[in-house]
Amino acid sequence: MTTASQTTYRLGDRTVNRLGYGAMQLAGPGVFGPPKDRAAAVAVLRAAVEAGVNHIDTSDFYGPHVTNQIIREALSPYPDDLTLCTKIGARRDDKGAWLPAYSPDELRSAVHDNLRNLGLDVLPVVNLRIMFDVHGPAEGSIRQQLEVLAELRQQGLVRHIGLSNVTPAQVAEGRDICEIVCVQNQYNLAHRGDDDLIDALAKDGIAYVPFFPLGGFSPLQSDALSDVARRLDASPLQVALAWLLQRSPNILLIPGTSSVAHLDDNLRAGELALPADAVATLDGIAQRA
Repeated sequence: MTTASQTTYRLGDRTVNRLGYGAMQLAGPGVFGPPKDRAAAVAVLRAAVEAGVNHIDTSDFYGPHVTNQIIREALSPYPDDLTLCTKIGARRDDKGAWLPAYSPDELRSAVHDNLRNLGLDVLPVVNLRIMFDVHGPAEGSIRQQLEVLAELRQQGLVRHIGLSNVTPAQVAEGRDICEIVCVQNQYNLAHRGDDDLIDALAKDGIAYVPFFPLGGFSPLQSDALSDVARRLDASPLQVALAWLLQRSPNILLIPGTSSVAHLDDNLRAGELALPADAVATLDGIAQRA
């Protein structure tokens, strides 16, 4: 395990604080439609940046279009040190279902949609979200989709490329096609299938960004986690985030919230140092899951 004192990491050609912000929860229920309180969504984004967050994860298929438009309203003109990372490769139908959208035309349109709604000339980081299985990584070549994104980078519309919802074999294939600056997969205390991948990426200086760091739509619940939190006078979610920060120095966190108070709680996880016995207890959660 690393230490929480390592507060920054490289993301492409930028150095970002390891505690970032995920914009998914700024949309309506089910990440679909507008938020019930747009002013509150604007406020939480501004509070995040004021607190030092300089890595925000978003996508034009959140809403769709909603979160990017709120980010632009809240933060444009953007601070020089802010890195916006978006995703392409999926779309929503009129009922909010998540569907693949990675034909060449769909990928190109998605990049232009993100540029327009964020108000940018170049997207700092774009993750190709693989949708062979909506619910998790599934094997299959990603060459055709990634070559389209690499072409868009050559055109100057994209600065850096990442991958999301991918297997280790797909990461290897992707790195043969172009530089990959980050991988975004599901990973948390109870879902640790990417342990080996995280370590391999760390050796090569590639960021790993866990989505659902707190369990996602089914929040993490564990007696062991609750016991450690009580002992450290912290919340279970703060402990879960602190464990991720100590797991490996290349892990960048993007917990999301629509509440300024919850945002503050999340960011305080960066101040929490877990003793060795607490880490051992937390490591056992995945073994029992």
